Amino acid sequence: MLSLKLDLLQTLSLAAVLYFLGLQLRRRVGWLDRLNIPAAVVGGLIFAFLVLLGRDRFLSVQLDTAAQPLLSVAFFSTIGMGASLALLRAGGLQVVTFLLFATAFCFVQNFLGIAIARGFGQHPLLGVMAGSVTLVGGPATGLAFAPLLEEAGLYGAGTLALTSATFGIVCGGLTGTPIGTWLIDKFHLSPSAGRSAGAREDVVAPRVIVVETDREDAPLILNMIVLAVAMGVGSILSRWFTDLGLTLPAYIGAMMVASVLRNVDDATGWLKIDPAAMDFVGGFALNIFLVVALMDLKLWQLAGQALPLFVILAAQVVVISVFALTVSFRLMGRDYDSAVMASGFVGFALGTTANAVANMRALVTKYGPAPRAFLVVPLVGAFFIDFANAIIITFFVNWMR
Repeated sequence: MLSLKLDLLQTLSLAAVLYFLGLQLRRRVGWLDRLNIPAAVVGGLIFAFLVLLGRDRFLSVQLDTAAQPLLSVAFFSTIGMGASLALLRAGGLQVVTFLLFATAFCFVQNFLGIAIARGFGQHPLLGVMAGSVTLVGGPATGLAFAPLLEEAGLYGAGTLALTSATFGIVCGGLTGTPIGTWLIDKFHLSPSAGRSAGAREDVVAPRVIVVETDREDAPLILNMIVLAVAMGVGSILSRWFTDLGLTLPAYIGAMMVASVLRNVDDATGWLKIDPAAMDFVGGFALNIFLVVALMDLKLWQLAGQALPLFVILAAQVVVISVFALTVSFRLMGRDYDSAVMASGFVGFALGTTANAVANMRALVTKYGPAPRAFLVVPLVGAFFIDFANAIIITFFVNWMR
């Protein structure tokens, strides 16, 4: 049997190759792109399945995943850098309302999952993992919390995180647009008067980062320094939380410090934080983190938990659809924009913000612009809900230990 033992550098090199493979497959396989399956997930899954097929037959793989905590903290620190109170105020009452609704729904997801898990005689944290951890949180949050849930008694937490997140991403892409379409057709909704059906005000132009390579104080470098400070000070804060007896993921302290720095910079302008630069660094850290985490998954650990996991996830899809068609639509105004927001809610409550934006773009391409939806949903889905969800998950983990 072939035995591979990769050191840290070799593991990261292989992760980069697998990420590139995922990018190529997304370009060539249409449904992967339409459903917004992340390239990192595609590449990492391929390797995980190869390891599963070769296990105890012809292939044994041992990876050095020591870089995972660093990459995870870096990514979630950039999420903290996006938690700007000024943005929340700028979004107005609609953003606050949608955020409160999405936050409350995290509790709905977790309590539903816990109830079904207990009905199958499984650990209640299985319901949390197949709840807001991976559905609202996505694969990154699921894999970041997996060690804590494993320590708390959930066997195979990493594999369960991948399965739940992938299921959610696929279902979020498949169900969001039909729900928005049904609402628009049933209530005969249309864009606000004065906007043509072909207008595309909703489409945000790509952000560009200019890096002056001959300058030591280039904005990207300065932003990375601010990020490093947030990570370092945050590690001290996280250690203090641990000393208090709280069970927290390693990134919580850094995310909180990053949020404070962002809001200080909003008020003073001293740090010159560039959201585009933070997104760039965070995206890089996230993709490599995901690939490395997926490479190390042990898919055979799903044995015995597949049926209860599927029932929980299927129930989550039904409940999310019902909430989108009723509560979300009514709460946000019962108009065209609220129907588009309902499709976006399904996208990020089951999958990722990319799913949400893709669902909404499909609707506005057919029916016309929905500027309010494209302000509210990305702000909540990409920044604020991740912050709130991390606190909620931490509560459930400490409660269910």
